[in-house]
Amino acid sequence: MKKKFDIIRSTCVPLPLENVDTDQIIPARFLKATSREGFGENLFRDWRFNPDGSPRPFVLNDPRYGGEILLAGKNFGCGSSREHAAWALADYGFRVVVSSFFADIHRQNELNNFVLPVVVSEDFLAELFASVAADASTLVTVDVPRQTITNEATGRSKHFELNGYKKYCLTHGLDDIDFLLQSRPLIEAWERQHTTTP
Repeated sequence: MKKKFDIIRSTCVPLPLENVDTDQIIPARFLKATSREGFGENLFRDWRFNPDGSPRPFVLNDPRYGGEILLAGKNFGCGSSREHAAWALADYGFRVVVSSFFADIHRQNELNNFVLPVVVSEDFLAELFASVAADASTLVTVDVPRQTITNEATGRSKHFELNGYKKYCLTHGLDDIDFLLQSRPLIEAWERQHTTTP
């Protein structure tokens, strides 16, 4: 799941539903595993499949749509704080989720699992949905260093917010532990300078 983030240019999967909660992203019955792998096959499970396993008419089953960017409606990731929802998104192959609002804990879980939550205005999100509905091959470019998202169909770009620490981690492919290990020489030097001998 650890990948360096630079410029992501991709088609999108549109999910224009508001208040998508973490139980819809990954149902509770799939939370028994402790490894992060394998959750993608059950992403949006109850929307994708009938109880007998046959596919339902859902966007992830629609061959017109694919890519590394999920367009989501307002208040994405609400509900419980389960990190497995971010695991499922990452394992499925999404690297970016675009919405006008994320639940705070889910947004942090995405960042911690190398999925970039991009917050845009409701009108820009509506424009993205319209462009993808008109042409499923519409490309969207997310420039992480510049913190911009561009609708290639209209040429419109918007700036998005990204915490400086998380930006550094994403662009260098580091999780929190990797960051601390990378900083170990500096930490040890500081400790040497500030340790008093009895």
